[in-house]
Amino acid sequence: MSMRKLLLIFSLLLIIAVIIGVFWLSGKETTKIQSTLLLEGGPEKINSPDEFARATGPAPLEFPRDFGAHPDFQTEWWYYTGNLDTPEGRHFGYQLTFFRRALLPPMQVSPRASDWATDQAYMAHFALTDIVEGQHHNFERLARGAAGLAGAQSDPYRVWLENWSIEEVATGEYQLTARQDDLALDLRLSDLTGPVLQGEQGYSRKGSEPGNGSYYYSQPRLATKGTVSVAGKAYPVSGFSWKDHEYSTSALSPDQIGWDWFSVQLDDQHEIMVFQLRREDGSIDPFSSGTVIYPDGTTRTLEKGDFTIQVGDTWRSPTSGGIYPSKWTVNIPSEKLTLEVLPYLPDQEMNVSYNYWEGAVKVSGEHDGMPVEGDGYVELTGYAGSMSGEF
Repeated sequence: MSMRKLLLIFSLLLIIAVIIGVFWLSGKETTKIQSTLLLEGGPEKINSPDEFARATGPAPLEFPRDFGAHPDFQTEWWYYTGNLDTPEGRHFGYQLTFFRRALLPPMQVSPRASDWATDQAYMAHFALTDIVEGQHHNFERLARGAAGLAGAQSDPYRVWLENWSIEEVATGEYQLTARQDDLALDLRLSDLTGPVLQGEQGYSRKGSEPGNGSYYYSQPRLATKGTVSVAGKAYPVSGFSWKDHEYSTSALSPDQIGWDWFSVQLDDQHEIMVFQLRREDGSIDPFSSGTVIYPDGTTRTLEKGDFTIQVGDTWRSPTSGGIYPSKWTVNIPSEKLTLEVLPYLPDQEMNVSYNYWEGAVKVSGEHDGMPVEGDGYVELTGYAGSMSGEF
């Protein structure tokens, strides 16, 4: 989603910037971080948005160039989520996300001799939802963008953090791998639609402030086959994945406390993305938006008044204490589309540097008078602590 990652990245990678920031100077040991940051003006300097590029309006997106990193912008993320089944019907949901945070604007970067020196920090999240076992496993890794530990490139496309990675292996074909403890993903993703530009030709506006936006595209229907390994046992799986890629230098407005984001893949070959930004006074922000993707690849941009999201139930996290929505009705009257959305598991909270809910959902409803079903992913932020006033 356009808004969903934006403040999450700023919150999470602020920590990384402080931890790793010393390496843009010297590549020395982390024991010297505090004194170095103080000498150079503190963490405010390496996290200031001044002198970074901003998303201020439509700009041409080109591929494969824009598959890779955009260091002129302060933050960037590559999001992969998917719903997969074994031949016997055992269901899994997964998330693999890579975040990049620039520690310095490009104009301030100078060559350093150390292989460990860097001006980029990376973070990744890996989650696996095992419906049969009723388990949601989630993990986080941090690394500097140096010494081969983490990075992103466009041609050939590859994003990685240690042994979590996604890379292009043929035109429109990608290999996704991740392993943590006795869990693993080894998946081949085949792009059936090509990149879809979100918002206004790839420009997704977030608010009224200048530059409060992102450049954003999706690959919304990635046919997926491979294996999911649980407790050392590999299960053959197939299904569909969804990719989001955004880059920006921005944050939520002061009165925006969080967001609800939905991606849906329907069995009538339509894809739906909608998000709503929640305000402090309980209202929905007018910059909430969405996209309908038709079977032929054409799209329609949705504005706030084009759709509604009604909550039908809630779930309280025993970990964070947050109370999250846990059942929804999504209605797009102009498309004659009404969808009932239910989590495969109530507890799919990400308990990492910041608590948020991101999980696999099952979808059913009616589209233009015909029954439809599908799968999707939902992300919820601001329920385990307001996002307002973070920046």
